[in-house]
Amino acid sequence: MKIKILLLFLLTSTCVLGQIRYGTQGRLKSNNSGIRINYSNPQEYTIAEINVTGAEFLDQVALTSISGLKVGDKIKVPGDDITQAIKKLWKQGLIGNVEIYANKIEGDNIYLTIELKERPRLSRFNFTGVTKSQDSDLREKVNLIRGRVMTDAIIKNSELTVKKYFYEKGYLNTEVDIKYERDTIINNSVMIDIAVKKNKKVKVRNINFVGNENYSEMKLRSKMKNTGERPRFKIAGALIATGINALKPKDKRTPVRSEDDTVGINISKPIMNLVFENVKLNVFKSAKFVREKYEEDKESLIAFYNSKGFRDAYIEEDTIVSVDRNSIDIDIRIVPGQRYYFRNITWTGNFIHDDRTLDQILGVEKGDIYNMESLDKKLNFNPNGPDVSSLYMDNGYLFFNVNPVEVQIDGDSIDVEMRIYEGAQATIRKVYVTGNDRTNDHVIMREIRTLPGQKFSRSELIRTQRELSQLGYFNPETVSPNPIPNPVDETVDIEWSLEERPSDQIELSGGWGGSFGFVGTLGLTFNNFSLRNLTNFDKWRPLPVGDGQKLSLRLQANGRQFQSYSVSFSEPWLGGKKPRSFGVSYNYSVQRSFNYYNGRRNDIIGSMQVMSATVSLGQRLKWPDDYFTLSNAVSFTNYNLHRFGGSLGFDNNSGIANSFTFKTTLARNSIDNPMYPRSGSSVSLSLALTPPYSLFNELDYENASNNERYEWVEYHKWMFDAKYYMQLIGDLVIEARAHIGYLGAYQGDVGVGPFERFQLGGDGLTGSNFLLGNDVVGLRGYDNNSITPTEEVNGNLVRGGTIFNKYVFELRYPVSLNPSATIYVLGFAEAGNNWLNFNEYNPNSLYTSAGGGVRIFMPAFGLLGIDWGYGFNPDPGTPNGPASGGQIHFSIGQTIR
Repeated sequence: MKIKILLLFLLTSTCVLGQIRYGTQGRLKSNNSGIRINYSNPQEYTIAEINVTGAEFLDQVALTSISGLKVGDKIKVPGDDITQAIKKLWKQGLIGNVEIYANKIEGDNIYLTIELKERPRLSRFNFTGVTKSQDSDLREKVNLIRGRVMTDAIIKNSELTVKKYFYEKGYLNTEVDIKYERDTIINNSVMIDIAVKKNKKVKVRNINFVGNENYSEMKLRSKMKNTGERPRFKIAGALIATGINALKPKDKRTPVRSEDDTVGINISKPIMNLVFENVKLNVFKSAKFVREKYEEDKESLIAFYNSKGFRDAYIEEDTIVSVDRNSIDIDIRIVPGQRYYFRNITWTGNFIHDDRTLDQILGVEKGDIYNMESLDKKLNFNPNGPDVSSLYMDNGYLFFNVNPVEVQIDGDSIDVEMRIYEGAQATIRKVYVTGNDRTNDHVIMREIRTLPGQKFSRSELIRTQRELSQLGYFNPETVSPNPIPNPVDETVDIEWSLEERPSDQIELSGGWGGSFGFVGTLGLTFNNFSLRNLTNFDKWRPLPVGDGQKLSLRLQANGRQFQSYSVSFSEPWLGGKKPRSFGVSYNYSVQRSFNYYNGRRNDIIGSMQVMSATVSLGQRLKWPDDYFTLSNAVSFTNYNLHRFGGSLGFDNNSGIANSFTFKTTLARNSIDNPMYPRSGSSVSLSLALTPPYSLFNELDYENASNNERYEWVEYHKWMFDAKYYMQLIGDLVIEARAHIGYLGAYQGDVGVGPFERFQLGGDGLTGSNFLLGNDVVGLRGYDNNSITPTEEVNGNLVRGGTIFNKYVFELRYPVSLNPSATIYVLGFAEAGNNWLNFNEYNPNSLYTSAGGGVRIFMPAFGLLGIDWGYGFNPDPGTPNGPASGGQIHFSIGQTIR
């Protein structure tokens, strides 16, 4: 870097002005005469002129102003004025080289020139050695903008940013090489090529706990959620190690046992530890080493020891040893210290509730292991039961707080004093709602349980959060209340921050519908519809929205052979004052048969038309709790057959059947999130009844024709569905489901007809005889409807069982919880069967399967899924054949029952 006399200036804190050069005798020379400067006696000059040279793109006046030098100023030569001017110009980062020198000196006047060289600007940059997605991520992270002046700091920061990005992905040996190239198109510009060589990821080979005598290394490794060992399976090494250990003389020393371990730790390594050294199946944790995650894991280790009573535990040292370029070992030495126990727990400051009540909720007894983490949960927020904080906050005491203080430590026992500040009850003053761009305020406010004038309640706040998440109009991951307390007037304002998401859905699908062949479907569902704004075109987006109503339109067709049209409307708050739901739906379907000539379809020779209408009314119950709902529906279905080949055994294949049904459903739903549930349950019991015509009409069913039997269909149908969700680790969730169905007749001589039967197997979506109202139940790993018995009913062969059982376990983990695309993967095991009657019913005889899949929920299309299931039993059609084997199943728009 060229600054002619600047180095001398910085060393002597004085300034010599260029073009006044050093001579051999120490004399300074100019163009016309020599000038001598006396460093021991600085002279004061007045700036008579300032010129700037070398500035092509920068403004000369601005540069002069930045230097701090002005014409008319008095400066000392040598002195600090010139030094400070150079520093100010350098500080801007715009200049690559700067010199200030004097053209001439006339008396007390000095003429200055600022000569500089501008830094180049960035014209464009590119990455090499990275993938397309990595390139996109890096461009967002690096601080490189076209037109920006390039400095050494920017280049260095860019290099560090790139390295950090790959370090976080486990590439600890990443090399970054940044090269310049002058841009010949744009003046004073450079192009930058950032070459990245990631090399292989650095993974953890072994994690060793030095001097550990309290817990097994396997347990300690399990507490490190983000740092795992590299998977390996050396069965030979394990067997050899086990054999060598078996030949060793038995160590008669007493094993050291921990109160929390079933097996304990032997001073000589146990056989299992030798096996663990050779067989390590790391499924849920990454073996890549990321420093930040590793530091978090060390804190988790200490938290684990603290939770077991070792309040003084600390990591004495941890060593990271490089095994090779791609592997490291980690040695951690933990000093647990002494184990402590609770002794006396006292309460102070409590007036609302007595000590006995608080002790019962706290649930800590004298002699319990000292665990401040568990104690804090029971004081402030206990996800598995009541806590002291909720006892107060559910009664309005928003300003309540409790502070546990260790007041005495005696040996291994600790006395704790709970210092309580109860404060005053807080009254809700205002409730705000933000972020609802589409949904009207009244739709949100009717779900809010924390209203102005009421006492603050934390449990009602949590319940409101669930209710708003269940609406489906907002991102359930971001629904959050923000209480704004005002201790001065003992009030609180509550702000609900919401994030609208698209809730309307379009269904475009095709499937193979048995005798129908290819069936195409088009469906539109408007989940936030507004009937009252139907004539207000300003509210159309594209249809009127905002009142929480639901409008669905659906069309299925296969040319002239088959069409189905349906429309439904529902209002969740009929009248707008109470949670009473109202719904109405209508469906019309027609299937036609043709005669064929030379392989071509000609005239229509028969048809079946099905028309159904349903009206429903439901309400939220207050007992046993307000998670319960009761809904009732009345529906009428009409089947009109005209010369429709053999269907139902009607005379001349023509006839009319009618079904008038009353259905009641009692359900309880406490699921926390409709898209990706982590906790809660859903249970429903439904009963569908037709009038018992056979009990009061005079029809002789034993000798009656099918036209007479089915003129008015009769049956009773019971359905039970249960789902339970439990969060295991992080967002890893297990779902358990049970489904049971039974279809019965009022009289044995009448029997169960062909209507409303169960078909089991496959994806649960295709191949259903919906014209008869059959329930299609999926069982992955088997062909569609393959587990469906047949029987002869009144001279006709009828498919479908009258009893089915199905049980499912699913393990789920989310890939993305973004509201625009919620994605999760799953593994499942399920079992089920389908029987004709109680005589054949055997709940222990089930078809089993297992597999995995993925679910994608997009607001515009609903739930899309693909599963691979392996059926372990032969299909019913080939009971002595091989296992059903692998099957791929697709689902769209719904979950599989």
